[in-house]
Amino acid sequence: MRQIRALRVAAVAAGIALMATGCGATGKSTGSDSTGAAGPITGLQIMVPNTPGGGYDTTARAAAKVLDDEKISTNTEVFNLAGAGGTVGLARIVNEKGNGDLTMLMGLGVVGASYTNKSESKLTETTPLAKLIEEPGAIMVSKDSPYKTIDDLVTAWKANPGSIAVGGGSSPGGPDHLLPMQLAGAVGIDATKVNFVSYDGGGDLLPAILGNKLGFAASGAGEYLQQIKSGEIRVLATSGENRLEGVDAPTLKESNIDLVFTNWRGIVAPPGISEDDKKSLIGALEKMHASTAWKETLKTHSWTDAFVTGDEFQTFLTDQDKRVADVLTKLGLA
Repeated sequence: MRQIRALRVAAVAAGIALMATGCGATGKSTGSDSTGAAGPITGLQIMVPNTPGGGYDTTARAAAKVLDDEKISTNTEVFNLAGAGGTVGLARIVNEKGNGDLTMLMGLGVVGASYTNKSESKLTETTPLAKLIEEPGAIMVSKDSPYKTIDDLVTAWKANPGSIAVGGGSSPGGPDHLLPMQLAGAVGIDATKVNFVSYDGGGDLLPAILGNKLGFAASGAGEYLQQIKSGEIRVLATSGENRLEGVDAPTLKESNIDLVFTNWRGIVAPPGISEDDKKSLIGALEKMHASTAWKETLKTHSWTDAFVTGDEFQTFLTDQDKRVADVLTKLGLA
């Protein structure tokens, strides 16, 4: 049995009782198949590096449900370790070297936060397992907002950029920050004048939208579908190439705004895990991806399938890290 591995950082350790125990993913499983996935996996943990209710949390819990329902793993544990735009969780995953039981759901937001929060840990230090989904952004307001269309919003925003608070469920450098900054540029607003308010995940952003505390919010629509369908949140536009299924709103391009923007999410493991553990975890995610249940999950949440694994995902992560670092350096945030 492997000994307990834990990141003992004084600022967070006292409040965390979520240590991984036992053998790695392969050692705790029975049997194997041609994919290299031993199953069912036991003892698997998926860490979410921000608050409950956000996009990472929703994706992690959806993946865990499919893994368990399809008997790819058993009793998969999802837990939240929020803080500093995801970099508290990033520090833990990097410091859990060799722990084949622990994984982290992450995405573009953590890439940006690692620079804006001056994190000593970087995603390029982790073991990439799989990119799971892509998702367009949405420009959203509360049902009580005076802005009925994206044109209404842009007109008011251009008249006085600093007077309109723009909320996002990620730190500067994350997707919810990059989208309004790029939108500002596309409509002729100086991005340095944008009044951006950062929230630690969609769970924290939602009450601000519903409470009409923001001029508008920029985030993925998938985690707010219930409120969108009930009419509590109005989507003015989405940022993908095509309209988002199930959301009655035009794309930015349809609205004569020359911008296409998509977010992505994936899953990584600590550095230094064994090859057997890596193959087992990737194999399990490949089985999940191939299942009918996962295809239904993608449809339910309006997520775009963007599945790549291993070396291909590592190349993607390295490229994303460089791109985000370059953008944030130009903005003076890195």
